[in-house]
Amino acid sequence: MEEHERGAARKRFGQHFLVDSYAVDTIIRTTDPRPGDHLIEIGPGQGVLTGPLVASGAELLAIEIDRDLVARLTSRYAQAPNFRLHSGDVLKFDFAALPLVAGGWKVVGNLPYNISTPLIMLLLNHAARFSRMVVMVQREVAERMAAVEGSHSYGRLSVMVQRRCSVRSILDIGPDSFEPPPKVDSSVLELVPHAEPLDESFEAWLADVVRFAFSARRKTVANAMRGQIDPSAFVTAGIDPGARAEQLSVADFVRLARVTRR
Repeated sequence: MEEHERGAARKRFGQHFLVDSYAVDTIIRTTDPRPGDHLIEIGPGQGVLTGPLVASGAELLAIEIDRDLVARLTSRYAQAPNFRLHSGDVLKFDFAALPLVAGGWKVVGNLPYNISTPLIMLLLNHAARFSRMVVMVQREVAERMAAVEGSHSYGRLSVMVQRRCSVRSILDIGPDSFEPPPKVDSSVLELVPHAEPLDESFEAWLADVVRFAFSARRKTVANAMRGQIDPSAFVTAGIDPGARAEQLSVADFVRLARVTRR
């Protein structure tokens, strides 16, 4: 029997299927799906989360790139009126086209390790449409997302995630909880988008400021951003120009972006 006929993981899609029932229960409990909710499941795979999500009575839109798994899921949930399946690459999915729904969409999924960071950044761009994101990622990525300023893991991803969302660590998971086992540990995070509306043109400039600052981590922010930001702006923003990027809080970056907004 061929690999795809067994529903086995494919390396090119970065697939590691969750088989730990405690982890599944924890993810479902954190997502808290209820009738009337609108859910997006990223990478349903063999459907270990899909089953309880459908059973909750919530409206579920699943996004799966593996056409063989799409066929299996389509067959399994053909009679479920609250299940829809989009076949394709989640990085190309048009989240902006999602209808606005009362309470916002909940996102849940075991994110493929090979695209987890760009996928998180994509979701952040549409965070206003979401009420909650419960995602499993490589533990190193989770640590970066939740890191505080001054720590080794703190960086561009930390700032961008925490600007948009509150971050809560839910569960750490070892390789044995997956089939096949990955070579790294994993973590489940809950991201809850902040309620206040954001000016997207300002957020784009803020993203540039953060990128400039972390482009040369060993340099002071004044040197790393030379040619991009006038040195006097640091004083105006109340920031030590001799500090390094990892020493600046999210609020520091926001103040710097405000006084330098183009």
